[in-house]
Amino acid sequence: MHADTKCSLDEDSEYVELAVEVFAMLADATRVRIILALREGEMSVGALAERVGKSAAAVSQHLAKLRLARIVLSRHEGTRVYYRLADEHARHLVAEAIFQAQHALSENPVHHAPAHHAPAQEEAR
Repeated sequence: MHADTKCSLDEDSEYVELAVEVFAMLADATRVRIILALREGEMSVGALAERVGKSAAAVSQHLAKLRLARIVLSRHEGTRVYYRLADEHARHLVAEAIFQAQHALSENPVHHAPAHHAPAQEEAR
């Protein structure tokens, strides 16, 4: 099968290096917080800055990098710029990273608890 018709998860996949670039893009706490905030939907730079506790200028720089990496999309409305996640994949990656972090702190992380299992799994999907 042609590589361009199927996303290969083999260790020799042509996508491995690009996946590393995605992880590098997500290796910043502010960018992870931005993605977590954008799970709820489109937000302006000012609203995101307030939400993640950073200046609008700093958030704009992070958003520019996320936009270049095609993780977020932007929309202009007058002088305001609104951002949203480009697709569900960054949301899933961040959710899985949070779940993995929970394992580092607990032998029985909250996302494995019966009462939380279904919502956690749904969030990761």
